Formats: sequence, C-alpha cells, structure tokens
Amino acid sequence: MHFRDRLRQILSIKESPHRIAVAFAIGVFIGMSPLLGIHTVLGIAVSWMFKLNRIVTLIGVFITNPWTIVPIYTFGTWLGARLMQIDHIMPDIDWSHISMLGLIREFRPLLMPFVVGNTLLGVVSAVLGYLVIYKAVKRSRG
Repeated sequence: MHFRDRLRQILSIKESPHRIAVAFAIGVFIGMSPLLGIHTVLGIAVSWMFKLNRIVTLIGVFITNPWTIVPIYTFGTWLGARLMQIDHIMPDIDWSHISMLGLIREFRPLLMPFVVGNTLLGVVSAVLGYLVIYKAVKRSRG
C-alpha cells in the first residue's frame, strides 16, 4: 500500500482530528523506538489501553518497515553518538574470526547511542507526525 493510500485511509476515519493525530503520533514514536521486535504488539497494546484507533496507530508504527529500518536506526544511532559526544562509533572488527558473542561485545558501545538517538528521533518524528496528520484531517474536512 502506498503512502497516499494510507493517508486516504487515515483521513476517512470518523474521529476527531486530535484523536487521529495522537494515534498516528504514538504509532510513529513506537515504530522508531529502540524496542526492536515488539513494535506491532506494543502499538496494538497502547492503542487498546488508550482507546485509540488501532489502524491509525499501526500505520504510524509501520513507518519503520523493512525498507526504512536501516536508514532510520543508522541515523538514530549516529544522532545518539553525536549527542553523547562519541567520535568513533564503528568498532574495528576482525570479521574473519567473529562469533556471535564477539559481535555482541563489539557492538555494545553502540547500545546507548542507539537508545538515546532513536528515542529522540521518535519524539521529534511523533510531534511532526501529529502536526502533519492533524492539519491533513482538518483540511480534508473543510
């Protein structure tokens, strides 16, 4: 489904612009959060807890998908490293002798930049997503 189709789907929902925008923004935040692997379940649970539209929340969650996950998480990790004033974030890895434990050990220094950067990226994206969807819903309803 293309972006325009998703937007049409959001615009056709019979709820207030604020509630639709909140559902989308929460979904975007969850989708960009560092809680990799539980985005969908978390989006459904949060939308159920706060009685938000599940479809709109999941559309926001799926901002992060197989096509966008690498650039989003790479940028978020880079952002976190910059904010934490870490200059050298890529470890020097001997790929010919790497094990799973070795890989985890080598990438451990990236964990905090990943968490900090992607959390901040999620917050900023959620705020922007709220504003865009709120205005789009208001505009579509004349």
